Amino acid sequence: MATVLYHLGRAAFRWRWFVTVLWVAVLGAVGFAAAKAPTAADEGFTMPGIESQKAFDLLEQRFPGTAADGASARIVFIAPSGEKVIATAHKKAVEKLVDEAAAGSQVATAVDPFQAKAVSEDGRTAYATVSFTAKADDLTDASKQHLERAVDQARDAGLTVEVGGDALATQPAAGGSAEAIGIAVAALVLLVTFGSLAAAGLPLIAAIIGVAASMTGIMALSETFGLSENTGTLATMLGLACGIDYALFVVSRYREERAKGHAPREAVGLAVGTAGSAVVFAGLTVVIALAGLSVVGIPMLTKMGLAAAGAVLVSVLICLTLVPAILGFWPNAVLSRGARRNSRRHRRKQLKTENGGSRWAKVVVRLPLPVLLLGVVGLGAVATPVLDLQLGMPGDEAKPTSTTERRAYDALADGFGPGFNGPLTIVVDAKGADDAKSAVAAVAKDIGATDGVVSVSPARFNKAGDTAVFAATPATSPTDEKTKDLVRTIRGERSGIERDAGVSYEVTGKTALDIDVAQKVQDSLVPYLAVVVGLAVVLLLLVFRSLLVPLKAAFGFLLSVLAALGAVVAVFQQGHGASLLGVESTGPIMSMMPIFLVGIVFGLAMDYEVFLVSRMREAYVHGEAPEQAVVSGFRHSARVVVAAALIMTAVFSGFIGAGESMIKMIGFGLAIAVLFDAFVVRMAIVPAILALLGHKAWYLPKWLARLLPDIDVEGERLSRKVPAPTAATAESAQTAESAQTAESAQTAEPGPAAGEPSEAEPAAAR
Repeated sequence: MATVLYHLGRAAFRWRWFVTVLWVAVLGAVGFAAAKAPTAADEGFTMPGIESQKAFDLLEQRFPGTAADGASARIVFIAPSGEKVIATAHKKAVEKLVDEAAAGSQVATAVDPFQAKAVSEDGRTAYATVSFTAKADDLTDASKQHLERAVDQARDAGLTVEVGGDALATQPAAGGSAEAIGIAVAALVLLVTFGSLAAAGLPLIAAIIGVAASMTGIMALSETFGLSENTGTLATMLGLACGIDYALFVVSRYREERAKGHAPREAVGLAVGTAGSAVVFAGLTVVIALAGLSVVGIPMLTKMGLAAAGAVLVSVLICLTLVPAILGFWPNAVLSRGARRNSRRHRRKQLKTENGGSRWAKVVVRLPLPVLLLGVVGLGAVATPVLDLQLGMPGDEAKPTSTTERRAYDALADGFGPGFNGPLTIVVDAKGADDAKSAVAAVAKDIGATDGVVSVSPARFNKAGDTAVFAATPATSPTDEKTKDLVRTIRGERSGIERDAGVSYEVTGKTALDIDVAQKVQDSLVPYLAVVVGLAVVLLLLVFRSLLVPLKAAFGFLLSVLAALGAVVAVFQQGHGASLLGVESTGPIMSMMPIFLVGIVFGLAMDYEVFLVSRMREAYVHGEAPEQAVVSGFRHSARVVVAAALIMTAVFSGFIGAGESMIKMIGFGLAIAVLFDAFVVRMAIVPAILALLGHKAWYLPKWLARLLPDIDVEGERLSRKVPAPTAATAESAQTAESAQTAESAQTAEPGPAAGEPSEAEPAAAR
């Protein structure tokens, strides 16, 4: 592997114009295809294999159009304190709004609350439902403005008017600011790490080009594969973070090889052969984790995972080809000022055998057991809130109180009871029943008598008269555990009720759907972990040729992801420190959060594992003792891994400032997971375990060693093929670099040291 990538890096360096033009052509072609591609139709959220989805499918079949209704707006009217909404003046204002709303161009129906008896018992609150013929994304600005003007007129009449539903829902702010913040912090970290504007800018340029290629590709294929706008969110996040990190490792290794005295083209080949090998396998672990999301069985999640996996693959390809090509144009620009001048201070610095990373590693190697216990106990304590984990899908109740949807939700809960915002929809299949109406009435009566149900609406039949729908309103809120118990009770009593009534029924609605989704995700978590961790352990077994190192990596990952999930529960469910993040209300953790956290963090954790441990393995293979190999690995890679982790954290933390609670949750969870994994697991627990294991850490049975292919990630064979430069060779290479720098100042064409090897270049570089 290292030898193949070594030749690839040298070829990209030599044929830099061809590689660059090829990437520009690919980006232009994909961009043109994206511009011409039609927008994918919104297929909505589907979840095969759950009862709620089966009920929706039955509704679509028996009530054509009902399950896929257009947008709706629930307009809530609240009379001033001491007054009632049924007062003459207020009633006229409400009726005027309903009449005005009904005249909208895309409005299907507008229901008068006084005719529908949608008035609270105290007479202070009422609501009107406005249904549209088009979905929320397809509503015209004119339709929205028409309804907004009608609402403003009712407010002018003295009523408090709030609007729920999706027709006028407040859209979350675009993610551009989050990405901009992440890029700005990443640039600062890179500048501090490298001390060179060019070295800091190259990873950013590579990542931006990768994200541009990935996103335009997703847009071009959106109609073919049904990819929505949300599909690209994860691809953007991971493409940006991984693209920066992968280029960062190659550029860092290139600078290291140049410091040893290798000529530019040789240094590029060695960097791509060694760090590039780690990039390939780190990228594969991320792809495995993302592609493994298909195990969950949620189409939307599968598409997001595959799209993000594609973005990561693009980042890997750019790192292996375009980055070496760019280095070919400006081989000295990414070096520090001291390296370019070959100053005495720089040479003294290169002779140093210690830095912050090696000093920290020596502390851990001296005290491995205390460090290991402290890290494991600390992460275990942070993970404790996971035992109280409640999954759900936050709705309007999780939005800030500054939004009208949240205020409408609270007003309806106050006026009609907490369960009013989450009614259960009961779909009765009466096909084949002798008396469908009597059978449906019997089902409604039995469900209405269930503890926890406060009311049951009249049943509505389809045209054929063989299917009915009615709503059962719980006594508790949609996110209350008692509501989940109620759904289980109604479903648990089904066999007896169906036997007596002679019909079948299913429970659906948003509340039941959220409960089913949470259960499906929870049931899928263990198989997903088994598939992803199992494949990654096999991959790491190939990379490190060790039995214990992959198992140790999986153990560390589980610690970091459980600790991150525990922190999410502590903040967003239990409310500890929620106000510091601007979280106004707590509740269940988003159902998809554990899967997202496991999939994304696993891939990123394996990145750090591969980058850090591969340098330790490289030192061990080259003859160093186990403890010294740990120190050497940290000396070469700790600073870069820390920089990569800080960049990842910056990218993810940018999303904490979003207005949507779910986006905050994802950003916080990923950022804290990266911090835990990079600074506690990889920087403390991993070296402590390796120090305790000693030679056993790198043990592989002979029979297994014969079966496994030797992919040589560390570049052991490459180091034999390309000898280290001598002092004379290094001085000769430096002379060639100076000549090229002088020539570059006179012409835009790169000098001989940037392309074909010069006469001063070592023979191994030719």
